Amino acid sequence: MLEVKLARGIHLPEADLWLDPRVCRERAFVSHAHSDHTGRHALTLATRETLDFMRLRMGKLKGAVEAIPFGEPRTFESFRIRLLPAGHVLGSAQCLVESASGSLLYTGDFKLRAGLTSEAADSCRADTLVMESTFGLPKYVFPTSESVRSAITGFCQETLESGGVPALLAYSLGKAQEVLALLGRAGLPAMPHPTIVKLLPVYEAAGYSFPIPLDWNPSRSDRCVLVCPPSARAALSKVARLRTALVSGWALDPSAIHRSHCDAAFPLSDHAGYDELLRHVENVAPRRVLTLHGFAQEFARDLRSRGWEAWALTGPNQMDLAL
Repeated sequence: MLEVKLARGIHLPEADLWLDPRVCRERAFVSHAHSDHTGRHALTLATRETLDFMRLRMGKLKGAVEAIPFGEPRTFESFRIRLLPAGHVLGSAQCLVESASGSLLYTGDFKLRAGLTSEAADSCRADTLVMESTFGLPKYVFPTSESVRSAITGFCQETLESGGVPALLAYSLGKAQEVLALLGRAGLPAMPHPTIVKLLPVYEAAGYSFPIPLDWNPSRSDRCVLVCPPSARAALSKVARLRTALVSGWALDPSAIHRSHCDAAFPLSDHAGYDELLRHVENVAPRRVLTLHGFAQEFARDLRSRGWEAWALTGPNQMDLAL
């Protein structure tokens, strides 16, 4: 099987390929454009949408880039890669690495539930599965997407009907566009934050459409839904009769409303829930599973109890680990 090293990032020495490293590397695969997965590398391998998002969020990218369409193999010195949709956000990808030593599928962040503004996730067989486990506890099983979407639109409609101003707090890339698509389906006018609007052309180039957004002016937000990232919440401080709602997978936690100081919280997640994590392992049918992020140690332990060889790459006592 392919050797996997954890040393300030995931490294496959045989391929001299890094997977989602945060520091500059010679050759790196970037699974998607959220800031905790991106970096400036000598050569960046990613989907076209991910590269476009990175340019909009980071400015000019250092070094060379190669846009790889889903399903098209790329051959390098002693290995080849193929990208599969991850279902996390638009352009998010899993990376299948194949060499004489075996095959490895790296998920990055992913979800199996269908989204309104992202490609449907796929899977394939691989000897090793390196997977995120953000929600790797049995209590994190998400309700159906339609039920959550209905609850969100209900919150907005009820707030507007009572003369209030609804505000949905959602991350600028991915979650916010899901919210805008949902509001469009419900016929609700939206006023999205500029950090959200500037990413819409990448979605539109990929064939997604949104209602024309209202210009950002929270002081004149009567009869519309404000959509902004949690980091920009201070801009809402002077809005009268404001009702806020957090849109996040962490809304499954009973304390989410209290911790986020919101009026409501809705568990619309762009990550896989516990049941989806298990299903992905079953679909890939690997000889070995390596977990990282979130509840990596707990999920690996659960997998071992189910008969899988599984080990956590991340944890409080693991800094550099070679397998």
